[in-house]
Amino acid sequence: MSIQTLNYINGEWITARNGEIIESINPANWNEVVGTIQSSCEEDVDAAVLAAKNAFKTWSKMSSVNRGQLLEKAANLLEKRADEIAETATKEMGKMIAETKGEVLRGAAILRYYAQEGLRTNGEVLPSASDDKFIFTKRVPLGVVGVIAPWNFPIAIPIWKMAPALVYGNTIVFKPAAETGVTAAKIVEVFADAGLPSGVLNLVNGRGSVVGNRLVDHEEVAAITFTGSNAVGRQVAAKAVARGAKYQLELGGKNPAIVLDDADLDLAANLTVAGAMKQSGQRCTATSRVYVHEKVYESFKNILVKKVCELKVGSGLDEKVQMGPVASKQQFDTIKHYIEKGKVEGASLLVGGGVPKGAEFEQGYYLEPTVFEQVTHEMTIAREEIFGPVLCLIKVKNYEEAIQKANDTVYGLSAAIFTKNLGKTFQFIDDIEAGLIQINGETGGAEPQAPFGGMKESSSHSREQGQAAKEFFTTIKTVTVLPIQ
Repeated sequence: MSIQTLNYINGEWITARNGEIIESINPANWNEVVGTIQSSCEEDVDAAVLAAKNAFKTWSKMSSVNRGQLLEKAANLLEKRADEIAETATKEMGKMIAETKGEVLRGAAILRYYAQEGLRTNGEVLPSASDDKFIFTKRVPLGVVGVIAPWNFPIAIPIWKMAPALVYGNTIVFKPAAETGVTAAKIVEVFADAGLPSGVLNLVNGRGSVVGNRLVDHEEVAAITFTGSNAVGRQVAAKAVARGAKYQLELGGKNPAIVLDDADLDLAANLTVAGAMKQSGQRCTATSRVYVHEKVYESFKNILVKKVCELKVGSGLDEKVQMGPVASKQQFDTIKHYIEKGKVEGASLLVGGGVPKGAEFEQGYYLEPTVFEQVTHEMTIAREEIFGPVLCLIKVKNYEEAIQKANDTVYGLSAAIFTKNLGKTFQFIDDIEAGLIQINGETGGAEPQAPFGGMKESSSHSREQGQAAKEFFTTIKTVTVLPIQ
């Protein structure tokens, strides 16, 4: 039975003004409609922004302690509904039920972290050159924030944007990806049931070309936080700059892992496979390129290929499989294009590259986990983000060659090294051009208290999560007080 969802504006669940809907399709079985979302128009966005603007007047004045308590209530509700929300997310975008359940629990942890932000300082007292002056700073919210979130983490990413925005006193208009609009409605329902006042959080589903563009262009939206493709991110930045709005971008990655000759090869292979194939490779932090020292290349390759071949592909709801379908036909076609491009340009296919055999795969967007070798840096698969279960193995002579090639990219999101050499570890930390660095770990993964973001074209150089989120979602007032004589 499919789920019919509405927009949530000013505390009410309502249909889009044009009456149009979009179907959400299960990528594991394209004949199954998970639900419908509203295909909203610009007028719906305008109504949501107006509601958020009006709610800001009282929400921003509420004690941050009380705002934090509402986030704590939302965390408790999210945990109670974890199974339901995880199953919906798996049906909408395909990843494993264990992964979506973990994402729900991560969302609850994020809410609890930012609930505590309501108890922390929001400014500082500064010294003055004058004996009779009192100077202090106060952090204040921005106003209405537009949250534009992707489909690959439909629970955690919206929450790690919305939680800090809310606790610091902003109001929100939330535009999720159309592919996961049903999941988004369930998240908003959690906040509503937790007691968030009307207008503080508004949901407008629909196409990015309509809803997203209007949200970014709207003169009453003070800031935009966006996670998605580099191409769309550039458009968001240009539009925001043109009208003086604050913006935050988290974009793509082409994330390298380096395996040195002293590495624990079994550990390195396990975590490289996890980094590349988890979520069918549909993570901005997914491992995409592996630079392996020539002394251990063949041994590492053999271990890795064996582990990839052992991965079982199937429905995300089947707890016995390790990799689900990719999220949509567009994703399927794009990844297949890159695989064929790799073959044509001369890379050697070690494993995968096609659709798994079997009747159960004939009506879903399934791909085999894929590994290439003999990949040069001129090849498309070595340079462009694929966003799928495709890994490139590249042999190198030494650490210096590995680091030079690892940095030879426009991206700079995450990177990993596998070594037992403490000196090389700290050299790597200094040398690698990435915002997220893993030592003997997979390229993916982040905790709520740790800043998240990349370098170069992987971000707008601000950071999400942790204390760093305060830098984006607030601005500073500096106050000087002179005594009256």
